[in-house]
Amino acid sequence: MDHVATAVDRLRALVRRHSVGERTITRLPRVEIRTGLGVTPPLPAIYPTMVCFVLQGAKQVTLGRRRLRYRGESYMLLSADLPVTGHVIEATERAPYLAVSVLIEPAAIAGLVLDVPAPPAATSEAVSGIGLGIGVLTPDLQEPLLRLLRLLDAPDDIRVLAPLAERELLYRLLQGPHGTLLRQLAVGDSRLSQVRRAIEWIRADIGRPLRVEALAAHVGMSASSFHRHFKAVTGLSPLQYQKQIRLQEARSRLLAAPGDVTAVALAVGYESTSQFTREYGRLFGLPPARDAARLRLAAAS
Repeated sequence: MDHVATAVDRLRALVRRHSVGERTITRLPRVEIRTGLGVTPPLPAIYPTMVCFVLQGAKQVTLGRRRLRYRGESYMLLSADLPVTGHVIEATERAPYLAVSVLIEPAAIAGLVLDVPAPPAATSEAVSGIGLGIGVLTPDLQEPLLRLLRLLDAPDDIRVLAPLAERELLYRLLQGPHGTLLRQLAVGDSRLSQVRRAIEWIRADIGRPLRVEALAAHVGMSASSFHRHFKAVTGLSPLQYQKQIRLQEARSRLLAAPGDVTAVALAVGYESTSQFTREYGRLFGLPPARDAARLRLAAAS
C-alpha cells in the first residue's frame, strides 16, 4: 500500500516508471537514470563530477588502486572528471540495478558554501579517497531527491521547482561526511581546484603533447607537488590520465563513425598505430575495430 511505502520505495517506483533502457537522460537538467537487469563486465570510462545515488543493487568501482563498492541506499560522489572502471555486481530482473546521477556544477556549490556551516569530520561509515567518496543515502537526502524526481510527473513545474530541490540536495551533501570534498570545488586556490584546472587543460586538446612542468606552472604548483596531488585525486599520473582520455575519445569516435583506425589514432595524439592498438586493447580488452564492432552490436540489440 502506498501510504506505508518508504521514500526509497517511491524513488525506486519513479525510476522504474521513467527509465528507458539502461541509460535515460531525463527532462530534469543534469539528471540521468541508470538501470540494469544483471551483472556487467568491468567497463573503463571517464566519470564526470557528479553524485550517483544507488537505490537498488550494487556497483563496484576502481579508481587507481582504490576499489570501492556501493549498494542500495548509498551514493558515490566524484569531485572531478575521473577515470573509473565500474561494473554492476548485484542485479536481477526481479530486483534490477536502479541509480540516479546528478551532475554537479562548481558554481552551484560556490553559491551555497557561504550559507552552510562547516561540515563534520568524515565518519568511519564513509569510505573516501581525495577525489571520490562513498556515503549513505540518509533520509535528509532521500526527501529532496524524491521531490526532484517527482517533477518528472509534472514537467511544467521543472523550470521553477527543480532548482529548489537540487539546491536542497547539494545543501544536504555539503552538511554530510563529504562536505569538505564538495567545498573544495568552490575554492579557487584549493589543491582540488588546481587539479581540476589541469584536467580541463588536458581535455581541451587531447592531441597536444603534455609537459608536466609546464602544466604544473600553469595551475600554480611545483612539478613535484602537482604530480603528487594529481595522482591523489585521479589515481593516475598526468601522463597516464592523458592516455586514458585519448583512448576513451578514440573509442567514442570509432563507435560513432567506423573508419580508419590509423586516422583515429593520429587524431587523438598517437604517432604509432601499433602502440595505439596495443594500449587500446590493454584498456578495453579487444583491438580497436573489434571493440567498436562489439559495442555497436550490443547497442543494436
